[in-house]
Amino acid sequence: MTNPILIEQRGAIEILTLNRPEKLNTMNEAMIFALQDYFRELQKRPDIRVVLFRAEGRAFCAGLDIGGWKNDGSQGQVQHVWRTQRSIATVMQLMRQCPQPIIALAQGAACGGGFSLLLASDVRYGAPSLKMNAAYIKIGLGGCDMGSSYFLPRMVGASIASELILTGRFIHAERAEKCGLISEMVDEKKLLSTGLALAEEMLDTAPMGLRLSKDALNRNIDAQSFEAALAIEDRQQVMLSMTEDSREAAKAFFAKRKPDYKDR
Repeated sequence: MTNPILIEQRGAIEILTLNRPEKLNTMNEAMIFALQDYFRELQKRPDIRVVLFRAEGRAFCAGLDIGGWKNDGSQGQVQHVWRTQRSIATVMQLMRQCPQPIIALAQGAACGGGFSLLLASDVRYGAPSLKMNAAYIKIGLGGCDMGSSYFLPRMVGASIASELILTGRFIHAERAEKCGLISEMVDEKKLLSTGLALAEEMLDTAPMGLRLSKDALNRNIDAQSFEAALAIEDRQQVMLSMTEDSREAAKAFFAKRKPDYKDR
């Protein structure tokens, strides 16, 4: 059986690829549990500092594979649907919890849960072919699913978020770039090189500083106040200033050389 995801390591960068191109990378049970395992394990892998998230074929992820979740009869219908729902939602939670920044590189359709995979990433680049939608409302469900009602208003504001969620209409790469939903629209052949270039810039930072910066961004988007956000930043900066890497950065600055970070 073909692996639903592929993993390629390039030093401190890892490339995660959805690998069901013949099914438009729709989410079946094998893919979702493979993604859970992968993102959960990243918590224990400080050697991997940045993840590139991409997909084979003409679509990033066209949503749920309806036939890819079998009920063996041991569960009622409600329990089976709940298990599927929570299994996919857990992937988005693990993406936000892992300390590595995730750079998504997307082309073609990113629908429903596929859209949410992009929303749960830290940075998004999209090919001109990219089109995304909160598809759930198109199939008799609510438009708020897999984190869409959390991520979208924070990224694009309440008006555009409401437009997309209440209709299920597509947003294409050009408009997504203009409203900040993706960082840049990039030729499909250059997606990987663009992501790698950004990842290399991230590798020029201190390892713990990079991890804690993602952590602070996650926490402060929901900060109770400006003062609460400052409190997290202050504590992180004081802690990071005591590391060996901080001292190495200062030495490198004055010596006009690149720092040699040890993650200490």
